[in-house]
Amino acid sequence: MRRLTATAAGLFLVLAGPALAECVGSNLFDTMPSEQRAEIEAAVEGVPYHRGILWRATKAGQEMTLVGTYHFGDPRHDPILDRLAPLIRQADAVFVEAGPEEERRLTDALSSDPTLMVDPAGPTLPERLGDRDWQALAAAMAERGMPAVMTAKLRPWYVAMMLGISPCMMKQMAEGDAQGLDHRIIEQAGSMEVPVRALEPWDTVFTLFSHLSPGQEIEMIRASLPAAAHADDYAVTLTEAYFAGDVWAIWEFGRSDAYRNSGLTREQVDQQMDLAQEHLMERRNKAWIAPLTAGARDAADRGKGILAAFGALHLPGEGGVLRLLEQDGWTIERLDG
Repeated sequence: MRRLTATAAGLFLVLAGPALAECVGSNLFDTMPSEQRAEIEAAVEGVPYHRGILWRATKAGQEMTLVGTYHFGDPRHDPILDRLAPLIRQADAVFVEAGPEEERRLTDALSSDPTLMVDPAGPTLPERLGDRDWQALAAAMAERGMPAVMTAKLRPWYVAMMLGISPCMMKQMAEGDAQGLDHRIIEQAGSMEVPVRALEPWDTVFTLFSHLSPGQEIEMIRASLPAAAHADDYAVTLTEAYFAGDVWAIWEFGRSDAYRNSGLTREQVDQQMDLAQEHLMERRNKAWIAPLTAGARDAADRGKGILAAFGALHLPGEGGVLRLLEQDGWTIERLDG
């Protein structure tokens, strides 16, 4: 269900990390039936700014560079970072979803208050899921290093996010090898003494799923299970789409796959996708416009621009950052086309 929460906490793109030999899978776009591929392409067609991960926005002497990121490590980040280095150096500030201070506060909160991830009072996941789905979930979480006795009490949003990460990537994360483009940009900015600013509060992740009803929480887990069983394939599929610049194809792949494999009706899948798009992306996108435009305005007063880096799925669409900036009078130019 990484695809339905994606882009949350960004979860945004999951895939093979630097040690690619450890994460082996197949690109499902290469093997899917032609009618499924056509369905995805039709859904993507017409979506504003659906291709590309590097953009420039300008308005009345103000300028911002916008980078759609992938939150896990990959050697293909190297040439992207090389291209970004002079832009980072020249920037008045770098804006990211969460900076070092926000990440520290989040880590501290999770360490000091286990109830943020664990529900100590409510019904357990085995009670809520039923035996068949619980057994599938317990097996998937065990592959990710989480025993059933602990999984049973986890909050559904956290379970869904874990299911979106393949076991080999969990291993890389534990070993500190899965540094995504966001963190590499933050490190680069720090080494160049360019200020890093957060686009949203440190506790945003805890509010992203607060709108879900108990039933929707369980549907979210059920929709995640088919992908969790083939997580390496999903990882390779989504990461290849990202580096090809096929950003919105990632989203529609998730919808198409859920239609076929989640056990939910098409209507239920569409409802989940709409909820995820609104709460995980579009509401956040709208909230980011003010700090981005204020940052660009302040930077222009100093003869500079800004650079903003955030999960790639926040860029496209009618409610995407690029369209929102365009509606605010900004001129949008793709830099990687």
